[in-house]
Amino acid sequence: MARDRTVYVCQECGASQPKWLGQCPSCRAWNTLKRLSVPRDHVHDDNAGSPALTGDGARLLADVASEPAERIALPTAELNRVLGGGIVPGSVVLVAGEPGIGKSTLLLQTSAAIARSAGPVLYASGEESAPQIRLRADRMAVADAPVHVLAESRLEPVIAEIERLRPRSVVVDSIQTARLDHVDSAPGSVTQVRECTAQLISCAKRTNVPVFLVGHVTKSGDIAGPRMLEHMVDVVLYMEGDRFHGTRLLRSVKNRFGSTREVGVFEMQPDGLAEVTNPSAAFLAERLAGVPGSAVTVTMEGSRPLLVEIQALVSRSGSQVPRRTADGIDLSRLLILIAVLSRRLGVRLLDHDVFVNVVGGLRVTEPAADLAVATAIASSAQGQPVASDLALFGEVGLSGELRSVAHADRRLAEAAALGFKRVIGPGGSLGKARAPKGVKATGARTLRGALEVALVGDGQHSE
Repeated sequence: MARDRTVYVCQECGASQPKWLGQCPSCRAWNTLKRLSVPRDHVHDDNAGSPALTGDGARLLADVASEPAERIALPTAELNRVLGGGIVPGSVVLVAGEPGIGKSTLLLQTSAAIARSAGPVLYASGEESAPQIRLRADRMAVADAPVHVLAESRLEPVIAEIERLRPRSVVVDSIQTARLDHVDSAPGSVTQVRECTAQLISCAKRTNVPVFLVGHVTKSGDIAGPRMLEHMVDVVLYMEGDRFHGTRLLRSVKNRFGSTREVGVFEMQPDGLAEVTNPSAAFLAERLAGVPGSAVTVTMEGSRPLLVEIQALVSRSGSQVPRRTADGIDLSRLLILIAVLSRRLGVRLLDHDVFVNVVGGLRVTEPAADLAVATAIASSAQGQPVASDLALFGEVGLSGELRSVAHADRRLAEAAALGFKRVIGPGGSLGKARAPKGVKATGARTLRGALEVALVGDGQHSE
């Protein structure tokens, strides 16, 4: 009988070495190599889990028969949007997010929906017992759905149940708690996460059963475990949001079967996550009109335009180093806009504290929000409110110019749907767009020209 082979695996990057070293040659981390016994008949492959190839050899791409997979449609339109139209059989989807953000809630709701419409679902949890899952299901009113619950952290029984039940879908909550008996490493380690994921991918491709994996994140926001984990799975979804706000965003960062530009919007309620069919109205529901320092921008989240409120507060600083605080936008971008306002427009901000907040816990990364952020800051600094029926979008350059942004037509249509009568944006974008009936679109070439219209009143400028 062949003896086991001994290798040393880095707990940071997952690289294996034939002998112990103080420093990992791959990631340069110190004291991260751990001893691992691997059976001789167990050959590790970084691409484990890929479906076996069939055929006599290489063929022309045009000669390969196209076999479109029939997706499992979900009653949750927002999740269908993010997945690209439904769940692809045999796919592996990784759902990651901060603790308490709602990952398990979303997947239990999804499991119940699939079980009611398509067939039985297996929900395997290494974090909760079966009675605990039942309590959560009772609160969400989904306990009557044909969902099979397995409270087990060992992966061997989970795979055996998949082979026996052949469910329509499987949820593993979470991949960091799963473990294989033959892997001499603690759950959550790089080796265990990699091996467990490879086994689940292989099972999913073999049985044609889609698998959802719950993934933990680190303090920096990255998925815990090896970076290879994101490369191995088919779809990676991030759930974002502030735990003190009810809004949750499900964002696709990798999708082999659809677009990575889609975003689903949910609201956390006592009985689970509810779809938000009109996110723009939800983000503007509590806005106060006529208050200096408030501006509305039209940002694009994937293919969906969203109207969000940008709030700014400028106050005289009591210290030699003024504070700059950004919540929901990039701090470095805020510093650039403050510098442009100070240098190009003469707005006095060098001895003032500047606070900027995106209402609703949303994080805006699109440069098209620059104009609204700069307008909110100038409005607060000068004490002049922005008109309540005015929306703004556009990227601000270092010279104070407004640069064109994409999807001007969609932005104008969304502003019109929410009752906004005027929109200010880059002249290059609005010159090619057709404004809806009842909406006056004003194109500006510079930030100064846009502020003259936004803070003084209606009318055209000469730039």
